[in-house]
Amino acid sequence: MDTLRSLEDRHTSGAYSKRPLALVRGSGCTVWDDAGRAYLDATSGQGVALIGHSHPAVVAAVTAQVAQLITCAEAFYNDRRAELYALLASLLPAELDRFFLCNSGAEATEGALKAARLLTGRDQIVAARRGFHGRTLGALGLTWNRDYREPFAGWALGSVTHIAYNDLDSAAAAIDERTAAVVVEPVQGEGGVHPADADTLRGLRRLCDERGAMLVVDEIQTGLGRTGTWFGWQVAPEITPDAVILAKGIAGGVPMGAVAWRGALGTLPAGSHGSTFGGNPLSCAAAIAALTSIRDEGLPARSAELGARLLEDLRARSLPGVREIRGRGLMIGIELRDRVTPVLQALQDRGVLALPAGKTVLRLLPPLIITWDELMRIADAIEEVLRG
Repeated sequence: MDTLRSLEDRHTSGAYSKRPLALVRGSGCTVWDDAGRAYLDATSGQGVALIGHSHPAVVAAVTAQVAQLITCAEAFYNDRRAELYALLASLLPAELDRFFLCNSGAEATEGALKAARLLTGRDQIVAARRGFHGRTLGALGLTWNRDYREPFAGWALGSVTHIAYNDLDSAAAAIDERTAAVVVEPVQGEGGVHPADADTLRGLRRLCDERGAMLVVDEIQTGLGRTGTWFGWQVAPEITPDAVILAKGIAGGVPMGAVAWRGALGTLPAGSHGSTFGGNPLSCAAAIAALTSIRDEGLPARSAELGARLLEDLRARSLPGVREIRGRGLMIGIELRDRVTPVLQALQDRGVLALPAGKTVLRLLPPLIITWDELMRIADAIEEVLRG
C-alpha cells in the first residue's frame, strides 16, 4: 500500500527539498504529523500563518463564502473584493489607494514590476544584494541568489542593478534617470534576516524623489505586523513608499498577493495585466477576516513586544556557536558559525519547526499569536541543541 510520502515522492516535481515529515493538521501555533505528534511551528508555513493555523475567523469566512460565490474575475464587480479594497485602503497610508490583487508573492512582485514600468515609462530596476523577491522570471531578476538565477540566465529580467544593502553611496551611484523603481525589503528574509537601517530607507526615499524613480517596498514577509509595525518600512515612519508588495499572511493561509501604489501615479492601461483568480471572492473573504483579526487583536504591537523580549532572552543565554542574533518583531535570525541544517533537524526531533535563511542562519517566524511560554519552549530547545 502506498504511503503519503511514497505517493508524493513518486509524483512531485523535484523542485522542493523535503524534510522527512508529513504534516496533516494545524491549529494556532501547533501542527501535527501523520502519526499524531505535535510540533510547535516557528515557521508559520513559510511566514504565512500570522494569525496561526486555521484561525476561527478565517475558517468561518471561507466556509460562508464557499456557499455564496467562489470565483468572480475582475471583469465583474464583487462585494467581497470591494470590501477588501476599502479595508486595505484603511490600513495603508492614504496615498496608497490603488491595488492589483493576485495569488502569491512572486505574482505580486511581477505586478509591481509591470506597474513601475507602465507608470514611469522607464525600464531599469535597482535591487539589493542578498535580496529575495520570488522565483518567477521577472521576480527572479531581482532575486540575488545566483543558484536561483543562473539556470535561467538570458530568460530572467536583465535590466536590474544589484547594490549593497544599507549602502546609500551604492544606491546614489545606481539610481538615475532610467530607473523605474528601487525595490527593497525592510528586513531581508531569505538573505539572512538583515534589517534595513531607518536612515537607509529615508535616504532611498530622498534619492527616488530627486531622480523620479518609484520606491517599491517588498513587504511579502515583513508586512502585516511581522516586524512589530503594520509594515516594515515604518521603522522610518515619516516616509511613504510609492508601491508596496504584500502576500504570505494577507489571507490567513489562503493564497493571495497584492500590489498597492500611489493613486497619484495613475492606473494601469486596460488589458496590460491580469489574473484569472486574482481578487476572487473566496480569497478576499479570507483576507478580510485575517486582516481584521490582525487589527482587532493588536498583533503588530504584540509582535514588537514579544520580539524584543525574545531577542533579549536569546542574547542573554550566550549561546555557543552563534555569531550574531538579529531581527525585528517576530522575525529573528540566529547566525551560526556552522551550517544550520543539522540544527533544524535536531529542533524538529524535539518538536520545534524552524527555517533556514541561507546556509548558516536559523530563522524564526512564529505566528504573531504565539505566547511567551511557547517562545520559551522554542528558545529552550535552541539552547539544548546548541549546547549539545
